[in-house]
Amino acid sequence: MIYGYIRVSTDKQDCNNQKLGIEQKAKELGVCIDKYIEDAGISGTKEPKERQLGKILKHIKAGDIIICSELSRLGRKLFMIMRILEHCMQVGAKVYTVKDNYELGDNIQSKVLAFAFGLSAEIERDLISQRTKEALARAKLSGTRLGRKPGSKNKTHKLDGKDKLIQLLIDKGLNRNQIAKKLKVSFFTINKYCMENNMSLGPYQGLKSKDSENQN
Repeated sequence: MIYGYIRVSTDKQDCNNQKLGIEQKAKELGVCIDKYIEDAGISGTKEPKERQLGKILKHIKAGDIIICSELSRLGRKLFMIMRILEHCMQVGAKVYTVKDNYELGDNIQSKVLAFAFGLSAEIERDLISQRTKEALARAKLSGTRLGRKPGSKNKTHKLDGKDKLIQLLIDKGLNRNQIAKKLKVSFFTINKYCMENNMSLGPYQGLKSKDSENQN
């Protein structure tokens, strides 16, 4: 069985790129991918058994092949990668990677290369994470405000596309407080939205007191 393994965060383009690379690698090896296994939006820090990858490892046997983009796709931690490769070696399966040009075999060279590739990938990720934290710390010390600028507006609104529904509720005689409850927003949100969109409720549809509501 020839498996193509893909792990991506949320980038569809990255998924396609990995698949193209795997197809090319399979062509070079003179084999065809029988089945693709994909972990989409799942961190490589999770154990294989918590990912789709675990299904491959559970059923893999001698002569089977796993092709993936790079060793870091198998896991984000060095010792996790080593455990996966060790399991494959024990059952007699092979692992090939596209970017690393790595081939798993039952020999010391394969083990050393796997250790080197996994370690370098983990160091690189740690350095990137550290640089990001340092940049955020410097920005905070210099007084730079992080996040969205004060006063800037969201591009989307909770009530976008609900104009007809709001108007229907208005026509039925509901006041803004009642409409807000139905749409699960605050009174101030519905009030502001109506004002910005020139949706007049009329004097009898304004906010009623609790006593008047109880009487109804």
